[in-house]
Amino acid sequence: MIAVILLIACPEPTHAQNKVLVVGRPSPQFELERLEGGRLTLGEFRGRPLIINFWASWCAPCRTEMPDLIDAWHKNSGALEILAVNLTDQEKRKDVTRFVADFGVPFPVVLDVRGKVRELYSLVLLPTTVFVDSAGTVRTIHSGPLSTAALELGLRTILPHFTAQQSGPAKSSDPRN
Repeated sequence: MIAVILLIACPEPTHAQNKVLVVGRPSPQFELERLEGGRLTLGEFRGRPLIINFWASWCAPCRTEMPDLIDAWHKNSGALEILAVNLTDQEKRKDVTRFVADFGVPFPVVLDVRGKVRELYSLVLLPTTVFVDSAGTVRTIHSGPLSTAALELGLRTILPHFTAQQSGPAKSSDPRN
């Protein structure tokens, strides 16, 4: 009986648990298919501050925060990269394409078709936003809806000389409303 309790309380770590996302440690590397075709690796962003945003088209908070991410990307053009990781294992590709077109997403969108990156990053909520500095180190992890204040806080951790004017809410939240 005690052995059974120990196995439940102390399960053997899985591959994903060995690479848990931790602030102050390197962001786990991955390679995914781009929505428009081809492949993209996280290593391509080395040397540039990066926001990794995990989302799905059916996720209402994802729809709400996307305009703010797009606005931050435009206001920090050349100084900030954003990578939108869609959890394609939980929805249809046509819905992803429609979402990207409706919002006019200007940054790369990659597809986590098998949920491997979701597992690698141990995601429990959507959206989840990870702020990575130019050295590839995770500086902030935000699980759940990203407020303007949370976005600004995250940007301050990865962008030198960041000011609040480089962020802020977009004028509209959902182009389908």
